[in-house]
Amino acid sequence: MPERSEPGFRRRVGPPSRRARVALLTLGVLAVLFLLFVMFAGFWTDWLWFKSVHFSSVFTTQLWTKTGLFAVFGLLMAVIVGFNIWLAHRLRPPLSAMSVEQQSLDRYRAGLAPFKRWALIGISLVIGLVAGAAASGQWRTWLMWTNSTSFGEKDSQFGMDVSFYAFDLPFYEFVLGFAFSAVIVSLLTSALVHYLYGGLRLQGPGRRASVGAQGHLAVLLGVFVLLKAVAYWLDRYALAVKTGSYKGVSGWTGLRYVDANAFLPAKTILFFVAIICAVLFFLTPIRRTWAPALIGLGLMVLSAVLIGGLYPAIVQQFQVKPNEQAKETPYIQKNIDATRQAYGIADAQTTQYTPQGTTNADALKPDAQTVADIRLLDPNVVSPTFQSLEQQRNYYAFPSTLDVDRYGTGQGKQDSVIGLRELDLNGVQRNWINDHFKYTHGYGAVAAKGNQVDDKGQPVFTESGLPATGTLGDYQQRIYYGEKTTTYSIVGGANKEIDYTDPKTGQNAEYTYSGGSGVSLDNPLTRAAYAVRFSEPQILYAGAITDGAKVIYNRTPKERVEKVAPWLSIDADPYPVVQDGRVLWVLDGYTTSDGFPFSSKTTLGAATKDSLTNQRGELLTVANQVNYIRNSVKATVDAYTGEVKLYQWDDKDPVLKTWMKAFPGTVEPKADIPQGLLPHLRYPQDMFKVQRDLLGQYHVTDANSFFNGSDIWQVPVDPTSDTKQVQPPYYVTVRMPDTSTASFSLTSTFVPNQRPNLAAFMAVNADPGDDYGKIRILKMTGESGAPGPGLVQSKFNSRQEVANQIFALKSGGDAELEYGNLLTLPVGGGLLNIEPVYVRGRGAKYPTMQKVLAVYGDDNVAFEDTLEAALKKVFGGTPPSTTPTVPSNPGTGTTPTNPTTPTAPAPGGTISPELQKALSDAGKAYNDSQTAFKNGDWVAYGNAQKALGDALKAAEAARGGSPAPAPGGTPAPGATGGGSPSPQP
Repeated sequence: MPERSEPGFRRRVGPPSRRARVALLTLGVLAVLFLLFVMFAGFWTDWLWFKSVHFSSVFTTQLWTKTGLFAVFGLLMAVIVGFNIWLAHRLRPPLSAMSVEQQSLDRYRAGLAPFKRWALIGISLVIGLVAGAAASGQWRTWLMWTNSTSFGEKDSQFGMDVSFYAFDLPFYEFVLGFAFSAVIVSLLTSALVHYLYGGLRLQGPGRRASVGAQGHLAVLLGVFVLLKAVAYWLDRYALAVKTGSYKGVSGWTGLRYVDANAFLPAKTILFFVAIICAVLFFLTPIRRTWAPALIGLGLMVLSAVLIGGLYPAIVQQFQVKPNEQAKETPYIQKNIDATRQAYGIADAQTTQYTPQGTTNADALKPDAQTVADIRLLDPNVVSPTFQSLEQQRNYYAFPSTLDVDRYGTGQGKQDSVIGLRELDLNGVQRNWINDHFKYTHGYGAVAAKGNQVDDKGQPVFTESGLPATGTLGDYQQRIYYGEKTTTYSIVGGANKEIDYTDPKTGQNAEYTYSGGSGVSLDNPLTRAAYAVRFSEPQILYAGAITDGAKVIYNRTPKERVEKVAPWLSIDADPYPVVQDGRVLWVLDGYTTSDGFPFSSKTTLGAATKDSLTNQRGELLTVANQVNYIRNSVKATVDAYTGEVKLYQWDDKDPVLKTWMKAFPGTVEPKADIPQGLLPHLRYPQDMFKVQRDLLGQYHVTDANSFFNGSDIWQVPVDPTSDTKQVQPPYYVTVRMPDTSTASFSLTSTFVPNQRPNLAAFMAVNADPGDDYGKIRILKMTGESGAPGPGLVQSKFNSRQEVANQIFALKSGGDAELEYGNLLTLPVGGGLLNIEPVYVRGRGAKYPTMQKVLAVYGDDNVAFEDTLEAALKKVFGGTPPSTTPTVPSNPGTGTTPTNPTTPTAPAPGGTISPELQKALSDAGKAYNDSQTAFKNGDWVAYGNAQKALGDALKAAEAARGGSPAPAPGGTPAPGATGGGSPSPQP
């Protein structure tokens, strides 16, 4: 007998021992419990987060809507499929025909017999779970349908309100798709059961289908065909939002001639054919023959081919093509009108503009403020400069692209470049305590004048230092929520965070967060849930987490707003605002739809991409392809507390009204926007880029011209970037020729299709007010020959004297040039192009502005050290013979009859010290403007004009609201009942 250790011995393998079975069972139970807790942790932490930001209703509304859809449609699918399986089993023949086929099925029937009930329940539940999960993903469709708001506008083809296409039709299509799925699954499972139990046979003599199987399957096929009839009817309306490609528009939407005159009647005919075919299927159990139903089905298929396919092709070939322009013009016009309305460009104002090659002092007078506010500081270039000069500590950083905002009041309002000093953990020794307990926040805002640099080419800071000081006043400087803050922090309790390092002493100041945001970690269950969520077991037992500690996460502004408003698409560029003692992130939210009839669709990701996309971040949206968009919400996130506020900005938008019904109480009225915040709101970039993308073709409002396609514009490629992407829009202060004053605007240019010259200049008023959102387009006349941005850059690079200076700036290759934003501005009856040029020496951490390029007309090119010198060269320094315009009231301008300095009232009146100072300031500003005007220094002239406006406004206030004396002692226009001259800047 061989020993156990000898070769050839085979150990008997028996069932596992009782101890092994218990161990395996325990491991299985523990694994299931762990998976359940992981699921619970995600749900529980989400609920706690929504509760902490006071948007718990958003969480519950989504939860109950998804749960309800899952339960209703999942149960409905399970019942429908289960009933049909049961019915197929109930209709099985009592005896199976004796055949080889049926004998082979006997063993399957016998094996299934003890488990038939459980099999029925299991199959139904699995199919129901799948259907329920798919239905729960349609929660937006359900909420939009149940809370639908009328647009108050009807489509031009069917006379249906736009809300039918935006809210109702998507839900009907979802229900129809669900019904098709239920019938198809029921048909397949029923056929399988009938086959298994002999109701359907593939072999043997006699009938291939029993009476019960024939009747059951015929009814299901009849229901399927009946649903097809409903689909044909809905397809009629879907033609109004059908997307294709036409006349170079890839997202062309709406009916064309062949749709209205071939497809539409074809769908109507097929609707009736399908109903007749369905009736024939329903009669099959009575007539006990498939022939009529199958003939009807064949006729329906043939009709679909002939009427739905061949006939439209014939109409297109023999009616449309011979006279396409006449046939398609009415439908092109419908598309133009709907597209312009849906994208908010219907009121865009287009003006013919012939830019002059030269200008004079008189023509430049109205544009003094535009010239004075020309932005030299490119927010996309100077981030390294802010980083080097104002980082202060390695654990702070600025975003790669800074923001442009306005600070100051009245005429003293000035474009500024601003950035927040945010936390950067790459600058510290990385460990769990440092990452999540010690280094938790950034500190302070840094701002600089947009239109100035110092003698070294560096920004002129208006807010700087650590802690920051300057013109922004006192505010809470700690930045716990920011664009670069992507990790969680545990704050509060006894935790002492590193607040900032004092630059004078080098000592770390400590701070304990008291902002009130975050989720408490006092509950052990909550700590365990967050340990799972963040995959960090130390959260369970770390002694650093004391009583009162809270965890803060989801800390980027965009992330917070997208979470509390999942129905919004958020602009890619949040920007900080310092107001009322707080730092607020401002975000623009868009409501979108893809159901606006006849409006062409656009892909948001493609329309908003430009040369700065990678720096700003791409637009993330719940709907990529849209044909309706509104900037309906202005959102704010407090950089210290993380508080999220949503404000209704567009009170006419029916899509927003629908979502406000679905999530009541989440969006506050427009009147609740803080007055200190309102002046900082601006027109959003992504909205503007979508509109300019559409205006490339849809600036043409005449259908015949649109058909010819001879006037298509493109956004030019950014000549200052190597990305080969289009030029981004720029925020500048500019006066359009039809307005009297300059305003903060968002601007862009167009070039003709495949040509480099300038086609148009586009600007939208970005300042909140009556003119907010007004789009103005200056369309270059054919004889203008104005150069586009690419030609301007080429003109600059091709000048020999400029090339020599560039070589000198590069120091023989030891330095690099960085071109700033190329700004195009309508000034003095022509077009002024300004581009700051930055130089980064070898080993330098940041660039400095060393030169300014100015191009005016064809031959006026300047490459000078300062903006003043460049403008003087391109404009010419010869003083005009006329007297300059001096504003008599802030924001207006008149020509005084006796240009002397302002004086006090006539003897006998008393003036306060405040009034005396204001008049003195006005006199100085007036004299400064005269001197600058004579010297051709347009920047100084514009600044003096603004200072004069401020002084006169102060004088009015000092006199109790009465108009201040005008220069020369003459009362200001408007002080009497007489009319005042036309205002100028």
